[in-house]
Amino acid sequence: MTKLKVGDKAPEFTCKDKDGKDVSLSQFSGIVVLYFYPKDDSSVCTKQACEFRDKYQKFIEAGANVIGVSQDSSASHSQFTSKYSLPFTLLTDKDGQLAKEYGVEKTALFLPGRTTYIIDKNHNIAHIHSSLLNASSHIEESLKIIEKLKNQ
Repeated sequence: MTKLKVGDKAPEFTCKDKDGKDVSLSQFSGIVVLYFYPKDDSSVCTKQACEFRDKYQKFIEAGANVIGVSQDSSASHSQFTSKYSLPFTLLTDKDGQLAKEYGVEKTALFLPGRTTYIIDKNHNIAHIHSSLLNASSHIEESLKIIEKLKNQ
C-alpha cells in the first residue's frame, strides 16, 4: 500500500458515480476534497456526509469540489444521495483499489478508514486528515486548509 505524503502527486483515478458514470480526478481543475468513508447510511458516515452537505456552499465559494468515496455500490450511493439530498459526487471503490492507492488504512483490520485528502489545483496532496470517529473534524480541517490554498 502506498503511503501518500503532503506534496506528493495525487494518484489519477476513474471510478463510477451514483449513476454509473465514470468520474476522473483529471476532470476537476480546482481544489478537490477527496474523502474516504466506510459505509453509506451508517451513523457516523451519515453525519459526515450531511455536514459536508450543510457546508457545501462554503466549499463551492472557496473553489473546491467535494468527492466522497466508499466501497458501496452505485445503487447504494444513489439511495444515500437521494435520502439526504447530498449535492456532491459519491464514487464507488468496489474493490478498495483507490483506497489502497491513496494509502487509506483499514481500521480494526477490516473496516475501511475515514481519511480526507485536500488536493490542490495542480493535483498535489496539500493536506491529509484521518479520524475514524470524529467525522466533523474532516469538514472543519478541510475548510481551514482550502482557505489557505485559496490565498496562495
